[in-house]
Amino acid sequence: MKKHVLIILMHILIACQAPNEQPVTIEESPLNFIIIFCDDLGYGDLSSFGNPTIHTPHLDSMVAEGQKWTQFYVADPVCTPSRSALMTGRYPIRSGMTSKHRAVLFPDSGSGLHPDEITIAEVLKQKEYATGHVGKWHLGHLPQYLPTSQGFDYYYGIPYSNDMSAAPGKSRYYSEQKIDPDFYPETQNYNVPLMENEEVLEQPADQTTITRRYTEKAVQYIKEHQEGPFFLYLAHSMPHIPLFAGEKFVGSSKRGLYGDVIQEIDWSVGQILQTLEDLNLDRNTIVMFSSDNGPWLAFETHGGSAGPLRAGKGTTFEGGQRVPTIFWGPGNIPPGVVTDMGSTLDIINTFATMSGTKIPSDRKMDGYDLSPVLRGKGQSPRKDFFYWAFSELHAVRYGAWKLHIQQREPVHYDNIAPMESPELYNIEADISERYDRSEGKPEIVEALKEKMQVHLEDVEGSTPDQLVIRIESD
Repeated sequence: MKKHVLIILMHILIACQAPNEQPVTIEESPLNFIIIFCDDLGYGDLSSFGNPTIHTPHLDSMVAEGQKWTQFYVADPVCTPSRSALMTGRYPIRSGMTSKHRAVLFPDSGSGLHPDEITIAEVLKQKEYATGHVGKWHLGHLPQYLPTSQGFDYYYGIPYSNDMSAAPGKSRYYSEQKIDPDFYPETQNYNVPLMENEEVLEQPADQTTITRRYTEKAVQYIKEHQEGPFFLYLAHSMPHIPLFAGEKFVGSSKRGLYGDVIQEIDWSVGQILQTLEDLNLDRNTIVMFSSDNGPWLAFETHGGSAGPLRAGKGTTFEGGQRVPTIFWGPGNIPPGVVTDMGSTLDIINTFATMSGTKIPSDRKMDGYDLSPVLRGKGQSPRKDFFYWAFSELHAVRYGAWKLHIQQREPVHYDNIAPMESPELYNIEADISERYDRSEGKPEIVEALKEKMQVHLEDVEGSTPDQLVIRIESD
């Protein structure tokens, strides 16, 4: 037993940076790729992930016909950095898309995802994929940062979060008060632009119809590019607050307005899948469904649920960064429940392998190739995950063990939660992070501290001195 523990610790101490190896070109007809990304959707918000009052039959069908990933992570627990990691396969600290004082981009931000960063869309362009983005972008609203400057041929959506450019008194969605569960916001109070490519079509956007219009544009894009290959990134604005549901969905859920919003998103998923089947594209398309981070718990019934996980959006607890994820692709992805670890960081590598394209070789990448798991032919190469938030390294997971050296408040995450010493959790035996095992496992605590130290030294452009001191002095 002691020898087994020592072997595990030796592996923990190795710097496990993702390899920059190029994928092998595959000889087959090109696959299409669709990513459906929600905003602030919690781990416990879908019926297939345990919600008893939100009805999501189309997503449930995706789970039954595809793969349900139960340990899938986003690289940051808030919007902008999380989306940058999905697009680039790099922790946001490497691309500069994170900040200690301003975690996300705002309408007055003058920056965005640097043009030198390489997105999934740009990788797929190697094989002449048509690339379209419908929905929320949030990686820069100025022309040089919009999707059409980042590898996408077409863009239709809003450039940042749907609560921004709000009327006085509305910007925080009455967060200083108790949320009335029957509160229904007014769309004209949020002066968010709806854009097509670089042109503003409507401001403020009518958010009561936004999910339907995103869906119609996505379906249109699939039909127009059915000869393929194509990549479609459909990023819903919701269930980020303010919540808006289409007329047909208002009152449809026992969960209230939040449930209505999720059920409309489920309808949208059904429209996408039905279109693929009608066009005989279902057996040549990979669809991924996920979320940018966990639920915004401060908004009570207008926020989601993390299910059995601890905390939510803005935190590095599991509820902030472990998200409900489904992969679907009849004939390409065998059905099953995947308990292997995966991350949005891995999507660029995975799609590159499945498309026969190459990931960037001139920069540090943080992703792995998940295609063997998706094809039912192997296990995930991801064994570790680093939990970053607000440009700070908060925690690390290796195998079953997760070590926290810094935390934010579980609900009002703007505040740092004081820690007397590091906390260690067996995340497989204790999914809710309730039982600190640090006192009984000092050797694992030290090994994981060393692993964090190695990672910090590897991160380009960061200033880890303060974190290094914190790790060494605990």
